[in-house]
Amino acid sequence: MAKFVVMGHYCEDVLQRREPYRQAHLDGLARQKAQGVLMTIGPTQDLRRFFGIYEAESAEQVRALIEQDPYWQNGIWTDYEVIPWIQAI
Repeated sequence: MAKFVVMGHYCEDVLQRREPYRQAHLDGLARQKAQGVLMTIGPTQDLRRFFGIYEAESAEQVRALIEQDPYWQNGIWTDYEVIPWIQAI
């Protein structure tokens, strides 16, 4: 399977706006982790961007996972980029 880096931005007032969707978001990420497709994901310290690493069949699969997330569907994540990645070490 290929590896992908995902980077994107959060909306303004993320701490307040994410609250209604946070548990569903975390539950979905936990399922992805248990399935082995999500290696890691999280926000930058300033809560402006998020960063994740996926191991998946394709970039399209990663895009589908991102776009099914409540944060994407409710405008908490405002944009994202999926970048194929070669893990050297």
